[in-house]
Amino acid sequence: MVTRRSLFTGAAALVGAGIVSRVGAASLPEAASMSGAATQTPQAPPNGRPFNPVVTLNGWSLPWRMNQGVKEFHLVAEAVVRELAPGMKANLWGYNGQSPGPTIEVVEGDRVRIFVTNRLPEHTSVHWHGQRLPNGMDGVTGLTQPGIQPGKTFVYEFVAQRPGTFMYHPHADEMVQMAMGMMGFWVTHPKNPEFMKVDRDFVFLLNNYDIEPGSYTPKTSTMLDFNLFTFNSRVFPGIDAMVARQGDKVRIRVGNLTMTNHPIHMHGHEFEVTGTDGGWTRPESRWPEVTTDVAVGQMRAIEFTATAPGDWAFHCHKSHHTMNAMGHGVPTMIGVPQREIAAKINQLVPDYMAMGEQGGSMGGMEMPLPDNTLPMMSGEGPFGGVEMGGMFTVLKVRKEQKRGDYSDPGWYKHPPGTLAYEWTGALPAPARSKSPGGQSMPAANAPANIELTVRKPAGHSGH
Repeated sequence: MVTRRSLFTGAAALVGAGIVSRVGAASLPEAASMSGAATQTPQAPPNGRPFNPVVTLNGWSLPWRMNQGVKEFHLVAEAVVRELAPGMKANLWGYNGQSPGPTIEVVEGDRVRIFVTNRLPEHTSVHWHGQRLPNGMDGVTGLTQPGIQPGKTFVYEFVAQRPGTFMYHPHADEMVQMAMGMMGFWVTHPKNPEFMKVDRDFVFLLNNYDIEPGSYTPKTSTMLDFNLFTFNSRVFPGIDAMVARQGDKVRIRVGNLTMTNHPIHMHGHEFEVTGTDGGWTRPESRWPEVTTDVAVGQMRAIEFTATAPGDWAFHCHKSHHTMNAMGHGVPTMIGVPQREIAAKINQLVPDYMAMGEQGGSMGGMEMPLPDNTLPMMSGEGPFGGVEMGGMFTVLKVRKEQKRGDYSDPGWYKHPPGTLAYEWTGALPAPARSKSPGGQSMPAANAPANIELTVRKPAGHSGH
């Protein structure tokens, strides 16, 4: 739910990020805030030049006001509480009530003025990742501007010079502020609304956290061993599905602000990479893929036609990134009998549960969890546990879905003869190799008997 509140008024609250226009800056635009984590249905722009709005997965787009031809936004950097999935919340830093912050949508050629109010306990800034703009608006603390001190408001103003997919994030105490969730998406639409037009345009950021079970605040010094990998600070099964009508042209834009790369994989369809953080890719440079790697600090836009109805998995292909609250010191216990030792341990620890003897599946296991954490793999599908977490969601393609309808249609009903099933008939005898030692390349024409002559060195006693 979006609420609007006034934050500060009066020119005395303003400190310029560079030499900016003061026209219309006598008062701040109101700052919209979002408390929920549901995907908000896109709305047509109320003013300014027309564009086809994007859908921010488990997020929303920031409203603006027009002021003498300038599109004005108000970002508030502040502490937020983000629900990663039902049953777990995190104390993060973000913008306008959420982490990631709201998506900013503008049109190529728009003059944009962004007011940034700092409600954090330390200084901050905003870097407009990938944008062409005056150097003094680039948002690098100490290099292009002083830090925005707590309680102060800075103004950034520039022209959105090229269409594409961008991000915003701090360039101040980055290790802490990025690890705490300070980031957001930016889309500059082409001035021609028909250019590369699609029916559905989804956007989300990749981010990661290290939050120990039972705690609420991320560890900000973690470099590699994160335990929560997220789409827009949500983990499966708390991530909304991406819903499309069969035959729709679909675009998905992904930005990566984690500490590692992510091979993003889609089931059921092939796609083309049509955009990067540097702009749109030329048609002759594209080729079909089902996985694209998104490196740190990069953005990728993929496009496909949703031809195949069904519930198709969409996820990072690093297995550890599709788990929740995962520990890294777990030994492999496959093939190790544990029944006797488990019985003895249960006398001391009644809730102890032996795991991993027959594999790593957590399906069907009910284990007591600390407060404010999630099972490693969860989520129920129409046939049982999905056994996924983290960077995983579902692309739901339906023939009967109406244009512009993003509501969840429920689980897919498979037509007769299209569902895998258990075989209950006779099984053929297994084929076995007759080659010696099971070698795949036995010696050709090898003699059946081999004679050996052993000669002993002179003087050898033979003992």
